[in-house]
Amino acid sequence: MAAVAVAAVGVAAVAADPQVVSSLAEPDIERSELTSGVRVITERMPEARSVSIGMWFAVGSRDEPGEIAGASHFLEHLLFKGTEQRSARSIALAIDAVGGEMNAYTTREHTAYYLRLPVAELHNGLELLADVVSSPAFREHELDAERDVIIEELLMSEDTPDDLVITALYESLYPDHPLGRETLGSRDTVEAMTRDEVAAFHEHWYRPRTAVVAAAGALDHHQVLDAIGGLFEGGEAGVAPVRTAPDCEIRPLVVIDRPIEQVHVAVGWPALSLGDDDRYAMWVANHVLGGGMSSRLFQKIREERGLAYTVFTTPSSYSDVGSLIMYAGTAVNRLGELLDVTGDVLAGFLAEGITDEEHQVALGYLEGSMLLGLEDSGSRMSRLGTGIANRNDITSVDEHIRRIRAVTTGDVANVIGRIFGGPRAVSAVGPLGAGNPALERFVQG
Repeated sequence: MAAVAVAAVGVAAVAADPQVVSSLAEPDIERSELTSGVRVITERMPEARSVSIGMWFAVGSRDEPGEIAGASHFLEHLLFKGTEQRSARSIALAIDAVGGEMNAYTTREHTAYYLRLPVAELHNGLELLADVVSSPAFREHELDAERDVIIEELLMSEDTPDDLVITALYESLYPDHPLGRETLGSRDTVEAMTRDEVAAFHEHWYRPRTAVVAAAGALDHHQVLDAIGGLFEGGEAGVAPVRTAPDCEIRPLVVIDRPIEQVHVAVGWPALSLGDDDRYAMWVANHVLGGGMSSRLFQKIREERGLAYTVFTTPSSYSDVGSLIMYAGTAVNRLGELLDVTGDVLAGFLAEGITDEEHQVALGYLEGSMLLGLEDSGSRMSRLGTGIANRNDITSVDEHIRRIRAVTTGDVANVIGRIFGGPRAVSAVGPLGAGNPALERFVQG
């Protein structure tokens, strides 16, 4: 895509439709939809000296056919390898020459590419990013080199037990469903994937219907529109992924025997989707259980018993389902004690709910961490891009705070029952042989 075409089309596309730019609840945020269908959202930060710009695509690993599992992640690697007009080195030089940062990531439901640059480089950065995502060269030798890099990444994950145990847990929570697959794919699928298959995946999914451009910093909304107004213009609008929620029973226990020093344990429960109104109460429940240093699991397992260096819980929400997982690692001879303490904490949590003190601490934590997390242009850009890509909506900061503060202890008790009153999956990695009696007892409740 030629840079001059991008700039020339942008303003004309916006000016032709007076409805295209809309101010949201926050006055510094503006949102547009180009005539091509690409959604654009920006946040002005006049005090910033940088701009962060990103392009999100609402397609991820759950949208891949099994035979090309890992295609989204493969693309994430390949798009910065070069375009029809730029080599990988020229892309890297353009970013390094202005002290910028460039990165990308893949999730189960979206893929993102982003830059952080000095304010003066906004137009050049947008032009470069638009070229990268829309006109990849897919040179065969670069694809083969990146294939080897991804295989090394897979091998590294296999050698990292705290990663491996989470991968196994997802497979247990979502058996025989794309959500349960490793985002990177498998060695077999990555080795077998052809250039034509990767290019076809890009051609099908990297279209206006799935694309979101997000930017934050000392910028004007129309500067962004001017730079990327022609993105994907002239082609098909594309389609949004059609997704089917998992409907199979979870697998209660997976044990992976490895000759290592610790046993790594993960426990997971089906939880709440992105649109569930109880998700704010779930965040409160998660913080009280294992989301912070004052949480019950951290205090009991690490502070009082010294059973683990790392112990935490974290929720994940998708368009139609969600999960909440717990992780801890301990010496094999202390596994039984770790599981006993965990079982006692979970039983008390389910039976009694949370205290008023825990409630107030969790509310303060959620509000404060959100505000602190919006201090830089990168985090604000990420909030915009992720919100539009995943939900086609942005919750204002004031509304977000209002909904946090509105959570009651009764709301939390209800969500605890919804999540922890149901079935759970357990995965373990370590020197366990064929199994472990303590794990079996824990799984049986």
